[in-house]
Amino acid sequence: MRTRFLVGTLALAATLLMALPPARAFDDSKYPDLKGQWQLEGRPRWAVEGQKPPLTPEYQAVYDANLADMATGGQGDVTSAFCLPQGMPMMMNFYDPMEIIVTPTITYILISHVNDSYRRIYTDGRTWPADVETTFAGYSIGKWTDEDANGRYNTLEIETRFLRGPHVYDSTGVPFHKDNQAVIKERIALDKSDPNLLLDEVTVIDHALTRPWTTIRKARRNSDPQPVWRHEVCAEGNAYVRVGREIYTLSADGRLMPVKKNQPPPDLTYFKQREN
Repeated sequence: MRTRFLVGTLALAATLLMALPPARAFDDSKYPDLKGQWQLEGRPRWAVEGQKPPLTPEYQAVYDANLADMATGGQGDVTSAFCLPQGMPMMMNFYDPMEIIVTPTITYILISHVNDSYRRIYTDGRTWPADVETTFAGYSIGKWTDEDANGRYNTLEIETRFLRGPHVYDSTGVPFHKDNQAVIKERIALDKSDPNLLLDEVTVIDHALTRPWTTIRKARRNSDPQPVWRHEVCAEGNAYVRVGREIYTLSADGRLMPVKKNQPPPDLTYFKQREN
């Protein structure tokens, strides 16, 4: 009886499996070849040489204050100095190597910087969610397009919203509006004359700007088929200390030091003072 029961169970399972539709394999030949390690081509600056960010007067003043603070040893509003993620769009300056992983529904961008930064770009046709938690990388929805009409995708169009602040464009401290309502649009594609050069055309729409601001980030594919991937742990060896609005640094013997001339010490109200 038990043998007949097992035979019947196996036959039923086989019938059910035959009734299922065959799994569709992912055809990566429809997508551009983005495999490998991508490294920065050029300088990690958002404004091109000689260009001024199109900031409103209010946010030009914020930028000027950031530059002045850096000139005296500070960090301005560049919070990544304290191990906060760079977020979008600063992470697309490719400070460290990048990897792109394409799947039918999500394209992943992985960057070995500040505890490994990553992006999920949803390409499954979804719409914007009604409620979403803001993040430094934001929420990205993308669409693959075949601009040459040859049956192969060649461009990934992306829109990113729901960005968490504070964040800046690059290490010079070009600011975003504090309302965190920025929208970032991208077009990622291989250069048509060089398949080892990746172009990311980025347009930022933000209330701190007088107009949409477009720039092109470039990355080159590492020719080594087995590249080395670094793992960055920002807190390891980071000597900067932030107390309130002031920034200090640690000396080699672990003592708190100023970073600016005539910088006041931190408020020690909650510490017992030494008696002379």
